[in-house]
Amino acid sequence: MSDLNHQDFNFTQSNLQPMPTTIAAAANIAPTQLITFVTGTGQLQNITPPVSGAHHLYLIFTNAAPGTFLTTGNILTACVPTQNIPTVLFYDPAQKKYYAWANNLT
Repeated sequence: MSDLNHQDFNFTQSNLQPMPTTIAAAANIAPTQLITFVTGTGQLQNITPPVSGAHHLYLIFTNAAPGTFLTTGNILTACVPTQNIPTVLFYDPAQKKYYAWANNLT
């Protein structure tokens, strides 16, 4: 994705930004929006950074038993997502790694 689309990953967005997308859980995913719904139970290993600088992503898993994140790719911290509760990821471009945080409120 072009860095010209960085606004799609900003905290505040207008109605002109694209709506959240849905992708299937897999070893490698490539979110294109700030908020992405993730279906299935696959374990995430790599996330293709949508912009080159520091950014954050919100992944919302729709399956009752989403897969635990793997740390063998560009995800630095393993976490277990919870269905329908956003999992937040922060990207550090210096390390080229994502820090994951799953808020397990129920």
